[in-house]
Parts: sequence; C-alpha cells; structure tokens
Amino acid sequence: MDFKRPLAEAIGTFWLVFGGCGSAVLAAGFPQLGIGFAGVSLAFGLTVLTMAYAIGPVSGCHLNPAVTVGLATAGRFAWKDAPVYIVAQVIGGALAALVLFELMLAKPGFDLAASGLAANGFGAGSPSGFGMGVVFATEVLATFFFVLIIAGATSPRAHGALAPLAIGLALTLIHLITIPVSNTSVNPARSTGPALIVGGMALQQLWLFWVAPVLGAVAAGVVSRVLYGEESAQRVAGDAVAPGAAA
Repeated sequence: MDFKRPLAEAIGTFWLVFGGCGSAVLAAGFPQLGIGFAGVSLAFGLTVLTMAYAIGPVSGCHLNPAVTVGLATAGRFAWKDAPVYIVAQVIGGALAALVLFELMLAKPGFDLAASGLAANGFGAGSPSGFGMGVVFATEVLATFFFVLIIAGATSPRAHGALAPLAIGLALTLIHLITIPVSNTSVNPARSTGPALIVGGMALQQLWLFWVAPVLGAVAAGVVSRVLYGEESAQRVAGDAVAPGAAA
C-alpha cells in the first residue's frame, strides 16, 4: 500500500478529533462565542467535510475504523488494507487528544477529570446518565445510518462532488441527536484518543465504543450490498477506495 494513504488517514483523523473534541473542550464553555451544543455538532461535521475534499482523493477519507469495516463489508474497500487504515486512524486520534490535553494544561485551574476531553461513556459517563443498553443501541443505530449514507453518497450513481456535504451534514445531525446520550462516538478512533488520556471510567467503557459502531457499520455494509449490488462488487478492484469522502 502507498504510505500516503495511511498518512492521510492519520492526518484526517487528527483533524476530526482536534476540531470536534477541541470545540467541545476549548470553546463550548464560552456562550458568548455562540458555539454551544449545536456548534460542537457542526464542528464534527465540518472536520469531515473539509477533510473529505482535502484527502478524499488520496485515501477516501474514512477517518473512522467503523467506516473502514463498513465499506469493506460493502465490497467498497479491500479487507487487506483495513488494518493499516485502522491503526493510522487510532494514532491520529490519540495524537490529537494528546495535543488537546497539552493545550488545556496551560489553562489555570484545568481539571482533567472534570473536563473529560469529551470522552464517550454510559451510566455515569453519559451526559444524561443513559445506561449501557441505551447507549449501545444508540451507537449501533447511529453508525448504521452514518455508514449507509456514506455508501450511498459515494456510489457511482450519486453526485460525487456533493458527497462530502451529505456526509458532513449526516455527522452533524447524528451529534445533535446523540451528544446527550453518549457524547457521540460512531467512531472508535475518536473515542480511543480521549479515553487513553483521561483513563479511568472512559478507558474501562471504551470497549462499547468499538463494538457498537463496528456492529452498526457491518449491518450497513450488508444492507448497502443489497441496495447497490453490482456497484459495490465493482469497487473492490484496484485501490478500492470510495472516492471523494467517507468519514
């Protein structure tokens, strides 16, 4: 595999975690900036939208292990390349969380436990106290629709130039719905970065934010094979990267 592809994935996932989690950690606490809940949701969507145009032609811009697994299940990405992509995504997300942590250390009175670096969780780790079952189901469902939207937006019959917009808006909508439930994952790499820094409960509960998104992604991949059929099979040849965007 060309080293540029995993490098692009690492850079893109860094941008997603730095921009998305960074907006929550650095800016959401300042109402005068007009960011707040909706702003954090939009920030996550914008990271995907911008990176889709920047690195989509290089790697397909997955930025998410669940997306990589979902597209491979759909026949839109080569399984042999999935491990390298996933490792690159996790590294990018972890580095972004580390940078955010270093920035926050410069803030007087910063408390890592109180901040949480926008880590995901259930029970006491959920912003609204939702239990494990509800969070698990929500993450499966949200990831299912996210990956299905990606598969549809990047299919040969779709308007490729608009795919990043559809995918970015989908991620924004998902955050608007699910931030109160789990702080929104749908992305194991996004969850892993903050959890590695915060430790404790965030790290103990990290398993859910791998298992649930991957299950949702696999289900979406299977459904997309039914919906797009031969189109998916044709994409497994060559580089097998969905052009333009995936998140």
